[in-house]
Amino acid sequence: MKEKIHPKFFEDAQVVCSCGNVFAIGSTKKQLRVELCSKCHPFFTGERKMIDTAGRVERFKQRYKLDK
Repeated sequence: MKEKIHPKFFEDAQVVCSCGNVFAIGSTKKQLRVELCSKCHPFFTGERKMIDTAGRVERFKQRYKLDK
C-alpha cells in the first residue's frame, strides 16, 4: 500500500442503532449511526410490522377505490 493516501482505519468503530443496540466493527469512521440492525430488523426478529404514517394505506385505497 502507498503511504499517506489511505484514510485512517478504526478496528473498534462503534455502530449505534436507534433501538439501543451497540456493537463494534472495522470502519473508516469512529462511530456509525443506523436505523435498523439484526436485533430489531423484522427479518431477523420474525415480527411483521406495518407502519402506516398519516393514513397512507387508506388514502391509497380511497384513490383507487380498493375497498371491496
